Amino acid sequence: CVSDSYDIFQACEQYWGTELKSMITERDGVLVVRPDSGELPKIVLDVLAKLEGKFGSEETSTGHKRLPPCIRVIQGDGIDINS
Repeated sequence: CVSDSYDIFQACEQYWGTELKSMITERDGVLVVRPDSGELPKIVLDVLAKLEGKFGSEETSTGHKRLPPCIRVIQGDGIDINS
């Protein structure tokens, strides 16, 4: 699912995190959210925070946060340590 940054926060909070949340959490599959534009890496961090607020997260053994298995985020544009 590709989302333009103009609507990405509404999609995370309203559509996926509220209206479609039960469908996402109960189905056999994964919703992969890919922000289409926005300032890197801020857009990715903001999307992760919005989704965590709606779906929760768990702490890994290394202290990182992980979204539930039903939802993931990828970044399609180039991003590296210098961007």
